[in-house]
Amino acid sequence: MSITIERVSALEILDSRGRPTLQVSVEYNGRQRESAGVPSGASTGSGEAVELRDGDPARFGGAGTLTAAANVTIAINNALAGRTFVSVKEVDEVLIALDGTPNKASLGANAIVGTSMAVARAFAAAAGLPLWRYLEPDWVSARLPIPHFNVINGGAHAANNLDFQEFMLAPLGAPSFTDAVRAGAEVYASLKKRLSAAGHSTGLGDEGGFAPQLDRPDQVLEVLVGAIEDAGYTPGTGGVAIALDPAANGFYADGGYTVAGQRYSSEELIAYYADLVDRFGVWSIEDGLAEDDWDGWVSLTAQLGDRLQLVGDDIFVTNPAVITKGIELKAANAALIKLNQIGTVTETLEAMRLCREAGYAAMVSHRSGETPDSFIADLVVGSGCGEIKAGAPARGERVAKYNRLLEIAATHRGLPFGLQ
Repeated sequence: MSITIERVSALEILDSRGRPTLQVSVEYNGRQRESAGVPSGASTGSGEAVELRDGDPARFGGAGTLTAAANVTIAINNALAGRTFVSVKEVDEVLIALDGTPNKASLGANAIVGTSMAVARAFAAAAGLPLWRYLEPDWVSARLPIPHFNVINGGAHAANNLDFQEFMLAPLGAPSFTDAVRAGAEVYASLKKRLSAAGHSTGLGDEGGFAPQLDRPDQVLEVLVGAIEDAGYTPGTGGVAIALDPAANGFYADGGYTVAGQRYSSEELIAYYADLVDRFGVWSIEDGLAEDDWDGWVSLTAQLGDRLQLVGDDIFVTNPAVITKGIELKAANAALIKLNQIGTVTETLEAMRLCREAGYAAMVSHRSGETPDSFIADLVVGSGCGEIKAGAPARGERVAKYNRLLEIAATHRGLPFGLQ
């Protein structure tokens, strides 16, 4: 199946935090049209592909995206318009070569990833396939994922005192994706009641989770265990498990970590995590150590890797080369997957291929600045990786992903569900 691209354009729109981002549109095969909304992160790794911002203080405090939009409408359009392509990989190769930098700093990763996503949609539509089926590589089978609901926000995602960034619910014991969504929504509702009864604010953070004024991670975990039980579920891997994203870059400085006012070395923080796992049955920890603490990551994995999932985000930034380094060093045993961290659909799928071949898990993720675009829902199904985090079961830009997955589950009942 081939498509002939006729025009590529971009519009500056707002993300879920009220900051500018892009909507990229591709016209092809006689004025058919597909579009994609580009996500944007707040908690970012230093090795991420470069998101191009205007830097004009008179517009959006310098965060405007008109330059990136112009790069789509002019440079990318000139490179693609009038040409026939047979795959999104072929288009992505043109985009990477056109940019010419190792981190997409010339055209901007926001310009490139929006184009790549829209083109993937165009190929799927031209082939008469749902997007997830088009994205399904030859070497995997599609499946519905375990959702990870970020129900309490801290760190860069909320104006509270919590150093850990995300506290998530993972309904590992659910018999189906539909049941998993129901479990997440029911525990979220019981959590709101429990927080309110204790006098805490139930205002929301960037990703739809509550942002109470709690100081210590163990306080949050105690509340979560209670909320799971209040909703009629069993805490743990047989029911509703807890996952963490401490996002340790945010509390790392001068070779050490500070959590709730206490200073930790890498080894001390690993011991702290082990205690939380023992006490609360935490099943997954993402970014437990900082992106530059490679020795710490190796030690963390050696000590806890046979007990739980250890996910690299800022350390790996969805970059196949860095993931390869992690695999060689035995640092982490899973990778977080974010399209805009690496900048193209093709490189994202390559990162996931490397994980699968090495026996590493992969978890597809949203960003804190989102749009209603549900591309990652199709990506997680097509890739067959079995895990997604898209925020709380609240806020339209988060629910859009879960609702798309519910739609896929309802229309393709033969798809398996759960971890790969």
